[in-house]
Amino acid sequence: MSPRGVAIPDLRERLFDAAERVLARDGAAALTSRAVTQEAGCAKGVLHTHFAGLDQFIAELCLDRFARAAARAEGLVDRAGTATVADNLAAVAAALLSLDPAVVELAVTRTAATLRIREAWRAGAPGLGVVQRSVDAYLREEQRLARVPRHMDTASVALALVGTLHHLLMTGWMAAAAPQDEVERLIRTLVGEA
Repeated sequence: MSPRGVAIPDLRERLFDAAERVLARDGAAALTSRAVTQEAGCAKGVLHTHFAGLDQFIAELCLDRFARAAARAEGLVDRAGTATVADNLAAVAAALLSLDPAVVELAVTRTAATLRIREAWRAGAPGLGVVQRSVDAYLREEQRLARVPRHMDTASVALALVGTLHHLLMTGWMAAAAPQDEVERLIRTLVGEA
């Protein structure tokens, strides 16, 4: 609710976007509930009205961003037979690499946020497991269409791609000169389009 008691449209997304701006501009140490609400132009206590605290807010932000990337991956099977296999996989990789590394880093350095994320993923919230299963299903469909070799171990290719993306996300991919280029080169090698 706004100070006048009127519901704020898309408040959750507004707070998430504000948090990402604070992180990008001022770093993790500056991320407080007050900084987020001020950046979002909301009343000071509104974050605590909708979340059990800053750790839950950070966990939900991270889960939301992973869910977006997972949704992109779930659409892969529908793209079988279009574009190139490497291009389709690169689009999913780009969606994951577009996650704000500061958000991921913050989530893994705050114990309560990390536990909340793990619990949510165990309960079925979309994350890297969804991406891995979607890549595997997509590659099996491309096998059926004879666009990738029949002997390809699609589950292993999916694991290698998602494992690489996980590594880049968890180790601060910004240190890599061009992470998307590196991942695209890996994808072309994995699917035999090198």
